[in-house]
Amino acid sequence: MIRSKQIILYGLSVVCLIACQKKGDVTEAGSHRTTFFDKSGMDTTVSPGDDFFTYANGGWVKKTTIPGDQTGWGSFYQLYEDNQLKTRTILEEVAKSDAKTGSVSQQVGDFYASGMDTALIDKLGYEPVKAELARIAALTNYKEVLNYIASDKTNRGGEFIGLYVGADDRQSSINRLIFGQSGLSLPEKDYYTKTDAPTRKVRAAFVAYMTKLFTLIGVDSVSARTKADALLELETTLARSHKAPADLRDPVANYHKLAVPDLTRQMPNLDWRTLLTMMSLQKVDTVLVGQPGYYQALDKLLPTTPISVLKDRLVFGLLDNNAGALSKPFEQASFEFNSKTLYGQPQQPERWKRIANRIDASLGEALGQLWVKKYFPAEAKQRMLVLVGNLQKVYRERIEKLDWMAPETKKVALVKLDKFVKKIGYPDKWKDYSDIEVKRDDYFGNVQRARVHYFNQEWAKINQPVDRAEWAMTPPTVNAYANPTNNEVVFPAGILQFPFFDKDADDAINYGSIGMVIGHEMTHLFDDQGRQYDAGGNLRDWWTKQDAERFSAKTQAVVNQYNAYTVLDNLHLNGRLTLGENLADLGGITLAYQAFKLTKQGRSASGKSTDKIDGFTPDQRFFLGFAQVWRIKVRDETQRVGVATDPHAPAKYRVNGPLTNFTPFYAAFSVKPGQKLYKSDEQQARIW
Repeated sequence: MIRSKQIILYGLSVVCLIACQKKGDVTEAGSHRTTFFDKSGMDTTVSPGDDFFTYANGGWVKKTTIPGDQTGWGSFYQLYEDNQLKTRTILEEVAKSDAKTGSVSQQVGDFYASGMDTALIDKLGYEPVKAELARIAALTNYKEVLNYIASDKTNRGGEFIGLYVGADDRQSSINRLIFGQSGLSLPEKDYYTKTDAPTRKVRAAFVAYMTKLFTLIGVDSVSARTKADALLELETTLARSHKAPADLRDPVANYHKLAVPDLTRQMPNLDWRTLLTMMSLQKVDTVLVGQPGYYQALDKLLPTTPISVLKDRLVFGLLDNNAGALSKPFEQASFEFNSKTLYGQPQQPERWKRIANRIDASLGEALGQLWVKKYFPAEAKQRMLVLVGNLQKVYRERIEKLDWMAPETKKVALVKLDKFVKKIGYPDKWKDYSDIEVKRDDYFGNVQRARVHYFNQEWAKINQPVDRAEWAMTPPTVNAYANPTNNEVVFPAGILQFPFFDKDADDAINYGSIGMVIGHEMTHLFDDQGRQYDAGGNLRDWWTKQDAERFSAKTQAVVNQYNAYTVLDNLHLNGRLTLGENLADLGGITLAYQAFKLTKQGRSASGKSTDKIDGFTPDQRFFLGFAQVWRIKVRDETQRVGVATDPHAPAKYRVNGPLTNFTPFYAAFSVKPGQKLYKSDEQQARIW
């Protein structure tokens, strides 16, 4: 299954777990959180005008060792771990309770108990998938393969058909069935063809992983290796038809509304009508196809590929997708490749963390109900609504004063801004999981029944009105997102805590952190993707030609700026891939700072010693609070995958990048010509 293209995330693609102290405790750097900024984590030997990320966080980076069960360490990871500890308390409480059958507490508690019963899970081995393996073994041709993946109620579309249900970009009030490129196990297409040493290492480990899974179900090692080599060749062929991650960001180029008969005429071997009928979608006559090139390639490839290879691909997919619900050898093999090789994570997280993640994915809003009741007070939601409202006012002022946008374009932009929806903390109505039977002694079955529920829930939405109250993240999530088809910004309860937000922190810290997050998400509705959607969430061209050209010229400067940044062995960032997030970061810091200046602390004379906290003026604390949010250190392997696939720039450049284009930062830290972050007014990229 592929993720909806409309959702634009704030945080990290890979968020793992680390220990987190409570407010007032001594932090890992040895300082108290009473002033909400950790001075001991700074590196004052570095000039803030040369590298503000290192100036603010360099001491912490030098002293920090990433825990063995993590891909990184820092703010997101700390808060994520803290939230997981809260989740564990809930899970252990409900697992021990005598909850009523079918209740939220019973479902969550028994799901947790079943996942923690490793003795039973290990005893079963791969018994839970044997019946499915037998069904795969009985397939005789590629059409039966297609029918099999279409009729699999736990994994609709299987290994070759990527699909999801979402709003029609050009008719955002209606849900459509949407098909996207699929068929690959590695992070993106270039992993199959690049010849550098790290990529070759990943491919070799991938073949070893596939070989291992086959041997775990009784295939001899020589045959298993032969199967794995053939699957790598198959996926390499499919990879050639894929668009690169940066190309997937163009909503117009990735929108194709097609009638089912037209699809079948274009790609007769896929037989789309039969495919949809096997998915119980007989009445669906129109779908969206994001990347037709992939399906055109698949249409030609399936009939010419040996049936044994196609079946092996289904077997590998079955084992890979379910490794976490099978016995320890399967789970360990999956971890060795999917976490250790790809992301450099040496050790698995504890079992309870893995099961907590699975419950969040399977029964997210059932768990969420218990979570917010215990950990997210109503006053926190109200405080956030006020903050969002303040930044909305600032954004309106900035749009009204833009010198590069025509009045007719501004008019539509302001309507869109006024109408955007703010979702804070948790949904107003919860999803219903009552059709999922959760058994205390059937972890594998619980996972599968939750998957069936998911697809049934999604299928019921097709060609129906969009439920704009629905959330795409669960309450404990440490992240936020913007969804342009709903014209909304969403902030789960999980991120509304320190270091992003604290009711006791001064305005400089809160506006530099959560204020920037708010501004970031609001800007996403007007970034290079979001700007193409109107106030109703419809993809249409509402800009004048001249305004669009001016916007493109301004954003190209941002593309060029980030293309020049490097990590690891002179590995360049992709300015096109990261453009939306970079624009949102620049907009976020701009809006948050202007909103901060409306507060009493922000209006105070920054030069007066009485205004200082820990020796820093309000403006300086604003920027330090912002930099502290990005106090993150990740493993090289994680960084490498991120540069190839993640639309977010690395943490260092999420701090330094926007600040090079922001004159108030220059004033706060006396940034002068000749310093590395300095740009003249003419060179600075200013969009919103």
